[in-house]
Amino acid sequence: MIELFREVELKMKHAVDHLHEELKHLRTGRASIAILDGLTADAYGTPMPLNQLANLSVPDPTMILAQPFDPSTIGAIERAIQASDLGLNPSNDGKVIRIPVPPLTEERRKEFVKKAHDMAEATRNVIRLARRDGNDRLKAMERDKEIGQDDEHRGMGEVQKLHDHYIAETNKTLEHKEADILTV
Repeated sequence: MIELFREVELKMKHAVDHLHEELKHLRTGRASIAILDGLTADAYGTPMPLNQLANLSVPDPTMILAQPFDPSTIGAIERAIQASDLGLNPSNDGKVIRIPVPPLTEERRKEFVKKAHDMAEATRNVIRLARRDGNDRLKAMERDKEIGQDDEHRGMGEVQKLHDHYIAETNKTLEHKEADILTV
């Protein structure tokens, strides 16, 4: 039964970790190099992550600076940023790419909040599915006489506690991201 709890908790923890990663890519009103994570540019014949092609920095809250290691990749990096759905418009001077991060409009903020809510709901669904799988396995163990009814009920209570913990963590993460997005 301990192994079952570990597996259920691992699935739930993985779902919440995935949510954290996905929410990093959502833009807030401030510049952050995390919003460029996951973007790839075609360089040297293969797609490469931007952080492997350029030194990324945030000199001020409204600007991201990308200094390519190889100046021949400037065009590819610029195209990758423009092609993303981040709404950023980079410009270069031949050596450095400046990516201004414009303040978000109220409408765009609401879109991002809605997207964050959708991501959180998908995470909650994964957590609920892990709970259901754990409960089904406990019922099967009881049916196969591997455990008694008391152990089954105790086990279901433990799975429910895990579920409640990770749902609360998901909600707290969503609240923080929502506050970040809506803060002007």
